[in-house]
Amino acid sequence: MVTIPVIDLANFTNGNATTRQAVVKQIYHACHEIGFMYLQNSGISKDLVSQVFNYSKSFFNLPLKIKQRQAWSDEFNNTGYVAIERERLDPNKPGDLKEAFNISKEGAVGMDGCIVDFYDSCTELTNTVLQTFALALELPEDFFTMRHSQHNHTLRSLHYPPLQTPPKPGQVRAGEHSDYGSITLLFQDEVGGLEIRTTAGEWIGAPAIPDTVIVNTGDLMQRWTNHVFCSTQHRVMIPNDDRVNQSRYSIAFFCHPNDDVEIACLESCQKEQSPIYSPILAGEYLLQRLQATY
Repeated sequence: MVTIPVIDLANFTNGNATTRQAVVKQIYHACHEIGFMYLQNSGISKDLVSQVFNYSKSFFNLPLKIKQRQAWSDEFNNTGYVAIERERLDPNKPGDLKEAFNISKEGAVGMDGCIVDFYDSCTELTNTVLQTFALALELPEDFFTMRHSQHNHTLRSLHYPPLQTPPKPGQVRAGEHSDYGSITLLFQDEVGGLEIRTTAGEWIGAPAIPDTVIVNTGDLMQRWTNHVFCSTQHRVMIPNDDRVNQSRYSIAFFCHPNDDVEIACLESCQKEQSPIYSPILAGEYLLQRLQATY
């Protein structure tokens, strides 16, 4: 049975050379074999995560017409409110049964202080993870962090409302998809529903584990590494029990390289096979994916 590994990041951030290398190895295997991992001791306080969840809930409780004043307008901006069924992560299925609010670094500045602190904490955590990636792939430790220096990341609050009416055929809370950028951090509540597809094609649950952050690799990291690190398909299903009557909340932090960074196959990832993808600019790839999703 495939399981998502739980990795203690403190052994990297506070460890000696031996424990740091052990974490690098664990992260390499997680990203290579399944593309998902749980991180303990992420450095983001439980209290701060709670504040952001409370802020998110208060926003989604607002009347629709007030939320729509901040509606998502275009893929070039990629910020603002996304109404239920507006996004279709699986293009072959009906719109997703969720609403979302996307926040950029600039957008966070004008919001509650906890949002700014959380955005900065997530940026710090992604930089640490990117350092482990660089070491795992025999690159200088700052290889990836230098290419993410403009902090083009998106903080996304998500709300999956209780189901009042039966879903359309094939409709789920979030359709099957892979993430677009380098890595994603995910914070989720206890309601659950997240599933990931293993390399064998089986769907397995990724429930909330207290005091951990889920991290997964995205499409650009898969392209960069020539599939050494995999961008795994995942989805959020509708519960088949009483949880269908509950709201589900989660917060995702999508880490994206600087727009002008060329994503070309790394030399250290060409040992097994020649490059699978042609080079592409990070910003260009993101626009293509967003245009296909909305």
